[in-house]
Amino acid sequence: MATSTITQVEAARAFFVFGDSLVDNGNNNFLATTARADSPPYGIDTPSRRATGRFSNGRNIPDFISEALGSEPTLPYLSPQLTGDRLLVGANFASAGIGILNDTGVQFLKHRAL
Repeated sequence: MATSTITQVEAARAFFVFGDSLVDNGNNNFLATTARADSPPYGIDTPSRRATGRFSNGRNIPDFISEALGSEPTLPYLSPQLTGDRLLVGANFASAGIGILNDTGVQFLKHRAL
C-alpha cells in the first residue's frame, strides 16, 4: 500500500536583493553618482517609454521572483517609500557597478578608455 506525505510549504516572509546593474531597480537614483539610468536611452523599450532609473529596460529577475512569491516587487533600499512594514518584506540593495570582490570596479576602469 502506497503512502503519501503532504508537506506544507511556508511562504517566503521577505526577499532581499544584492547585486549589480543586472538586478538594480533604481538605487542609483538616490545617490550622487554619474552612474545613472534616469535618462534616454534607458526606458525606451518600456510601455511608458520613460527612464525609470533601472539599468534594464523593463522587468528584471527579482521582479519575476517577487511575482512568483506573490509579493510586490522590491523597492530600492534608498527609496523614501521603503519604510516600516514595507521594509520588513524585502528591499533591493543592488546598485550598478558594485560587485562582491574589492577589485570589481578597478577591473572595469582598467578596460575602459578614459
